[in-house]
Amino acid sequence: MEVKTLIENLTDSGCSAEGTRRAKALYEAGDMDGLVKYLRKCRCDLVEEMHDSQRKVDRMDYLIRQAQKEADKQ
Repeated sequence: MEVKTLIENLTDSGCSAEGTRRAKALYEAGDMDGLVKYLRKCRCDLVEEMHDSQRKVDRMDYLIRQAQKEADKQ
C-alpha cells in the first residue's frame, strides 16, 4: 500500500486530520502492527457512529408511526 492510498482512504472514511497524521506516522515508521491496531480502533469508532445514527433513525420512525396513528384517527 502506498502512503497516498492510505491517506485517501482515511480521508474518504471521515478520519480527522490528526488521525490521518497518526496513521501516516505509524505507516512511515514501519509499525504495521500499530497501524492495524489503530485502524481497527478507527473502524470501531465508525461502527459506533453507525449505531448512533441507527438509533436516531429508529426514534424518527417511532415519531412517524405515532404521527400517522394520530392522522388516521382524524
